[in-house]
Amino acid sequence: AIWPLRGKILNVERARLDKILGSQEHGTLITALGTGIHDELNVDKIRYHKIIIMTDADVDGSHIRTLLLTFFYRYMPDVIARGYLYIAQPPLYKVKRGNAAELYLKNDDALDSYLLQEATNEMVFTDHSGAARTGRDFLELAQKARSLKSSLNALNIRVGNAYLVEQAATVGAYDASILQDVEKGNAVAANLTTRLNELAARNEKSWNVSFEEGEGYKLTRTMRGVTEVIRITSDSIKSSDALRVQNLMPWVRENFGGAGKVQAKGKDEIVVSGPLNFYTTVIEYAKKGLQIQRYKGLGEMNPEQLWETTLDPDVRSLLQVTIDDAVEANDIFSTLMGDVVEPRRDFIQQNALKAQNIDA
Repeated sequence: AIWPLRGKILNVERARLDKILGSQEHGTLITALGTGIHDELNVDKIRYHKIIIMTDADVDGSHIRTLLLTFFYRYMPDVIARGYLYIAQPPLYKVKRGNAAELYLKNDDALDSYLLQEATNEMVFTDHSGAARTGRDFLELAQKARSLKSSLNALNIRVGNAYLVEQAATVGAYDASILQDVEKGNAVAANLTTRLNELAARNEKSWNVSFEEGEGYKLTRTMRGVTEVIRITSDSIKSSDALRVQNLMPWVRENFGGAGKVQAKGKDEIVVSGPLNFYTTVIEYAKKGLQIQRYKGLGEMNPEQLWETTLDPDVRSLLQVTIDDAVEANDIFSTLMGDVVEPRRDFIQQNALKAQNIDA
């Protein structure tokens, strides 16, 4: 059975039971499943043992999915407990290169993995020591750079300059233990000043970095009479993202201690200044000549594509909904879907900087 849901349904976290029962969408769903709800719930009478939520891969689709999950969690929890509730995983991307067959990819991670594999077959990285990195060695380097990317991007939200964040991390500026150590802080500042000026273009070598005890680092550069000031604050240095980055710094310094070069077969060399720059260069090369289609809505697929990627039981991918921690789940639903504004506002303020890839 297929139940087409048009638009957003009632948020049951803020509604009385009589209003829920009076809702056409919820009434149809309750009747179709045959279980009753709330105090009258009897899962033994359920008509379907796979209930699959399938929504668009955008913000609106996520909202509709959350509204449905809220309904099942609050009024049909046994459906979840018995493992009957699933979320469809339609592919986000279709890729095609030249005359090759089309390939569907589940999400951004799958696309990145595909692009890295494509680049590995074509590219070589010469690190700062002059060592050539190819094949499996090249792929592992790119994969580790990708794992570093998300934390660097999170730090960049606080600074606003991805290149400076990467270079600061490389010299150890995100080591929180240095904040109260003036001698080590000054040493890091001096190393960062040297690195930025060595990597800068000839007419842009005016970087100066100073350490402020307990506060972080102040980066300044004056060009054509205009002074640019950027700060790496203690809050950023003490963050969990900074800790993850700092733990990877020995690897970064070993492989990206100085400028390296990336070269594809028959192409000019490209100078890269760090793992993030290296990763971006590799991905951009792999995208050249590749047709990439992103499906934000299920309606963008024709019926044959929807069947072969999402509906066909032999090939489809489903995510089973489970509740590993009932107390935490209850708190999250109450916070995000309830009618009390303050907890939701606090949650957004605490987690806003962690949000990535949000559709406009």
